[in-house]
Amino acid sequence: MKTNKLAAMLLSLSVTLIAGVAFAQAAMVNGEVKKIDEAAGKVTLKHGPIKNLDMDEDGMTMVFRVQDPAMLKQVKVGDKVQFEAERATAGITITKLQKGK
Repeated sequence: MKTNKLAAMLLSLSVTLIAGVAFAQAAMVNGEVKKIDEAAGKVTLKHGPIKNLDMDEDGMTMVFRVQDPAMLKQVKVGDKVQFEAERATAGITITKLQKGK
């Protein structure tokens, strides 16, 4: 009986972890750097839909704050990027930014 409960618990944990990984991968948004304002900690990106923010439009260009200004040093205007964004008290903020593939 204990073996069945343990197996059920492990299966449930596995499914939860797999779903979490799939959601994290789906949250990445493709974009292109249009402008960088290091002094203000902002970046302008042309991007696709941002599902986790219910922004379904394709081809939008927006200015975003960055959670960590050091993110701006790893990209330049024209770079293809992937990013994650969240709503914060200061506005929509990029929490993860990396060069695209």
